[in-house]
Amino acid sequence: MIKKDGFKAPTPIQSQAWPIVLSGHDIIGLAETGSGKTLGFLLPALVHLKAQPPLKQGDGPIVLVLAPTRELAMQINNEAQRFCLPVNVKTCCVYGGSSRKSQQDQLRAGVDIVIATPGRLLDLLATRSTNLNRITYLVLDEADRMLDMGFEPQIRKVIEQTRPDRQTLMWSATWNKQVQKLASEFLLDPIIVNIGSVSTAANHRVVQKFMFIQEYDKLSKLVELVDLLMDGRKILIFCGTKRGADQICSKLRNSGWPALCIHGDKTQAERDWVMSEFRSGESPIMVATDVAARGLDIDDIKLVINFDMPNDIETYVHRIGRTARAGHTGASMTFFTPNDLYMSSKVKEILVEANQEVPEQINKMVALASGRDNYDRSNRYGGRGYGRYGGGRYSGSKRSYSGNVQNTHKKFKSE
Repeated sequence: MIKKDGFKAPTPIQSQAWPIVLSGHDIIGLAETGSGKTLGFLLPALVHLKAQPPLKQGDGPIVLVLAPTRELAMQINNEAQRFCLPVNVKTCCVYGGSSRKSQQDQLRAGVDIVIATPGRLLDLLATRSTNLNRITYLVLDEADRMLDMGFEPQIRKVIEQTRPDRQTLMWSATWNKQVQKLASEFLLDPIIVNIGSVSTAANHRVVQKFMFIQEYDKLSKLVELVDLLMDGRKILIFCGTKRGADQICSKLRNSGWPALCIHGDKTQAERDWVMSEFRSGESPIMVATDVAARGLDIDDIKLVINFDMPNDIETYVHRIGRTARAGHTGASMTFFTPNDLYMSSKVKEILVEANQEVPEQINKMVALASGRDNYDRSNRYGGRGYGRYGGGRYSGSKRSYSGNVQNTHKKFKSE
């Protein structure tokens, strides 16, 4: 299967992780998105499985992979099945939003590997559909994202039901205090493998560009941008709210573009269909909330548009990491408004670390944000919205702030 899929050599994270995992050590793997972490833990899992006694009636799985979202869990399962079927290893993917009965039936029939979201797995454990008595290989994928989503209590409940002599693998894109605390409690003398910077860093193969506009101009500018840059390649557009995602999707469709939308209020069947259409290229434009910010592994996304700036820099890094995967290059375009002043210094750090040009407007916003911090201490208009202060002093004339879309994106398109 490895030869059939054309793998020429392991990625850096795989090269470092495989010998460590195969020697039985606990491991903490830190690497950017799209670096090959999934096979970094899946292929050693198969070697581990083949060394264990066969499953008996009533036994639970031997390998457990925890993931933060159903999309990521399904994606890991799809990857696992490619390599498990040829060696007669059974997998099961359990997540909320789909038939509980079919998942129960699979588990009771006996499976070697379970890939699960924490909430649904605990539900199935409560109904005794399976047990974790045979778990000797535990994977926490996107651990930082699971903690960000508030899954720490569920993760703890799951781990407490596994064997104390298990091998534990934790994979994360960031190394924050929450992740460090969890690792210190549940991993035994782990070896840390870090590819790239320990601090938050973007994929260097993503060309990061910015458009500085007013909030009320964003929809019209988005349509202009898609008109200019759409050439049949896949475009992924991130929005901060479900309602906003629906509005963007409607606006693009009304403008003649075959856009589809994915967010948490969609049924699982709808989400699966949208992902299938986007993956196949039948609908090359997808609008999404942050349900698609991590784990979405589609190699040929060429452009990510941040319609809304996220609330933290880690999410920004993961969003733009949906492009430039598997060694390819890609681009991102982020709409920056006066309300996003709070993110300017973090964005500048990301650009400097990636050796990319820092726009003059970002430098101005950093300087303004520094002054703003002092201003907030004595002014009741603090916080993200910045009230009258941010919009008035920063924006100046609308012309100087918005710029010329056509000229800006001729340069961006050529790059």
